[in-house]
Amino acid sequence: MSIQRVCVFCGSRPGRDPVFHQEARRLGERLAAKRYTLVYGGTRVGLMGILADTALQQGGEVIGVLPRGLFSREVPHDRLNDLRIVGSMHERKALMSELADAFLALPGGLGTLEELFEVWTWGVLGIHHKPLALLNIAGFFDPLIGFLDRASEAGFVSATQRSRLLVASTSEEALERLAEAAAARPPYPLRPTSLTLEDA
Repeated sequence: MSIQRVCVFCGSRPGRDPVFHQEARRLGERLAAKRYTLVYGGTRVGLMGILADTALQQGGEVIGVLPRGLFSREVPHDRLNDLRIVGSMHERKALMSELADAFLALPGGLGTLEELFEVWTWGVLGIHHKPLALLNIAGFFDPLIGFLDRASEAGFVSATQRSRLLVASTSEEALERLAEAAAARPPYPLRPTSLTLEDA
């Protein structure tokens, strides 16, 4: 399985540290250079907007997916190659997952974490077999990584489940690790399953 489209979860706010902005721009540049299509939440604000703007400026292709009900909060980006308007957050996540070959989470808030954990859970359940990574900019995710390791040590997250989440500190490393993981897996479609989290 090779990567053509990368779904990126990140903040609809920019964050206070300029290093977040710098790495979002670097990721946009790297995605365009590798000719990976960016799939993201469709807005022009926050880290999401910085990422999309940079990918577009570098000649990359960008697909946005935005629920109609978020227009007042997450202003639709008006220069995307493709903006898909959906009816709900559930439809947004399902379509982004369907479009993507891999997933990458940058710093963000509750929405970013919710998207990350849902797509990770779907992978554990066998609904997809696509790689997932954290871009741990300036140690932003260190407390989360520590919690996940603790949950694994305590027996609530299996070693297999924990290993599904890759961690990288730079955009280059993140895309490299995702490509390596994708190449090692056959291309499974999204599909229903009866598998439980305990089975995985």
